[in-house]
Amino acid sequence: MEQTRRTTRQVVAGGLAIGGGAPVSVQSMLNIPAADIAGSVRQAKALEAAGCEMIRAAVPTRADVPLIAALKKAVRCPVVADIHFDYRIALDCVAAGVDKIRINPGNIGDESKVKAVANACRSAGVPIRIGVNSGSVEPALLQKYGGPTPEALAESALSHAALLEQADFHDIVLSIKSSRVADTFAANRLAAQQCDYPLHLGVTEAGPGQSALIKTAAGVGGLLLLGLGDTLRVSLTADPLQEVAAGRAILENLGLTHNAPRLIACPTCGRTKIDLIALADRVEAYLANVTAPITVAVMGCVVNGPGEAKEADVGIAGGDGCGVLFKKGTVVRKLPEEQLFYALTEEIERMVEANGHAV
Repeated sequence: MEQTRRTTRQVVAGGLAIGGGAPVSVQSMLNIPAADIAGSVRQAKALEAAGCEMIRAAVPTRADVPLIAALKKAVRCPVVADIHFDYRIALDCVAAGVDKIRINPGNIGDESKVKAVANACRSAGVPIRIGVNSGSVEPALLQKYGGPTPEALAESALSHAALLEQADFHDIVLSIKSSRVADTFAANRLAAQQCDYPLHLGVTEAGPGQSALIKTAAGVGGLLLLGLGDTLRVSLTADPLQEVAAGRAILENLGLTHNAPRLIACPTCGRTKIDLIALADRVEAYLANVTAPITVAVMGCVVNGPGEAKEADVGIAGGDGCGVLFKKGTVVRKLPEEQLFYALTEEIERMVEANGHAV
């Protein structure tokens, strides 16, 4: 079913369209110290190779601004400068060729400083992402709402947007995050009802491991299913490469990418006679290098496999030391267990190449 996306204005960062019907893009952030330019460049290149579509880098001081030019030379995807407190860092980053600025207008100084940043960004065609999270809500709003509630988060983001609007700047992306999934979800819905700015999604400080992935998938996935959200980051206490993989997986499983495979695999039961878990892991690793909108199934038994996975373009189902290859639920041939993986991948390659996709 075709998903209806929220209608927003569109901004462009370094050639990447955000909002206005553009595909949802995956972002990540460097976690190398800004002073380590060589290390940051290596990580940025790895992120881009993994499919990251926008890279954010912290620029804590004016002395760290050379990082921006180095990143711009190293990668083709847009580079975002993350800036706090000193508006001069933003001006320097714009002059260095940054593609997007991430600020909280309320913490970079008075109206004249906000206007200076807005003017510089407007002249250079650089959009501004307003970042608000539970720890940055103004004391007055915390008192008004009794804490960093969804209402406080949404009002904070919109009030910061108003500061830029007063400077006649409107190329804005809103980012409203909480470490609480429900608050992130509710705050973004509230903001979406009150403006047409694109939204950058994420659950902040999600933490490490599986728990963080579940939090983000629940919060971000729920919003995307409502048609909200234009970019996303999976904020993990981990290697940023894992963020990119997780973000892409979320989009793929929501049907928001049009050139990625989908894997169907049964959870196994007492009827399973082959090492299905290892086989499914192997197929998943193989599909990571396939660029095609193909649905692949790995099922545990012939009794239910082809029927339950008849929506799959191609699949395999196990038997007792053997199995079958099937297409659209119809068995094509029976094979020994050790040949299932190879038969499946050979068939995938034939199908993909016949349709002009990469494998």
